[in-house]
Amino acid sequence: MEKITKEIEKTKEELKLRGYSPKTVKSYVYIIKKFLIEIQKSSLNITENGVRKYLLNLMDKNYERETIRLTIAGIKFYLRNVEKRNIDLSSIPLPKRKKKLPKVLEKSEIKAMIEITSNLKHKLIIMLAYSSGLRVSELTNLKVQDLDTINNTLIVREGKGSKDRLTIFSKNLKDILLKYLCEKKESKYLFPGRKVRLTVKSVQKIIDNAAKKARINRKITPHMLRHSFATHLLEQGTDLRYIQNLLGHSDVKTTQIYTRVSKVKLKEIKNPLDNIY
Repeated sequence: MEKITKEIEKTKEELKLRGYSPKTVKSYVYIIKKFLIEIQKSSLNITENGVRKYLLNLMDKNYERETIRLTIAGIKFYLRNVEKRNIDLSSIPLPKRKKKLPKVLEKSEIKAMIEITSNLKHKLIIMLAYSSGLRVSELTNLKVQDLDTINNTLIVREGKGSKDRLTIFSKNLKDILLKYLCEKKESKYLFPGRKVRLTVKSVQKIIDNAAKKARINRKITPHMLRHSFATHLLEQGTDLRYIQNLLGHSDVKTTQIYTRVSKVKLKEIKNPLDNIY
């Protein structure tokens, strides 16, 4: 176990040196530790065949495809950057991603959530998450200095892939924002928490509570507000490339998934049965 502990520490160092996010570091460390423990317990060796058998074992236990994909990526990182071993894993096929449609809220549902929320901070969180298309971690990391209230824009610093980007926010939340800034406690973060800043879990709870109060009978997450932002922009005719930039997608193919959930575009299609009657 001592050897595994040393390997994990080396893995953490290599991940941090390469600028991986804390979330990715945590995921990779968990994956690699589990892999090394299993290798030590079993008669498997760290070879292409050993890795293949390990992955097949996970599949037999009905692990999700995304977990398998992440496991392969974690093991590859460990072998290449920690073990410094050039083991060819290209023959191990990546399980295909499940193509799930984004879950989107109706505009009336978002309006109901905003109007039912009396707490100024919580109301602003919902409005900003939706009107800027922010990931929940981007929302909690926002600093006061990142907002431009003249141009209704904000800078997302070190979003996914450690990239900065510029996005928009609604002029309709400006009055609430300025009122909130006058009342909030002293902090460089827009949404301070008990320690430094509001946690991701706290934002998830705020969104969930607002949805329940608005009598929305399904699980609502902060990411659904981001999906709704993108879908509603597309429905009002915003160019897909602009939406891509606002969301911080590196590939427009990622953004194209919203074309599959746009109800406006579906309504524009003339049904063949309508031509009969």
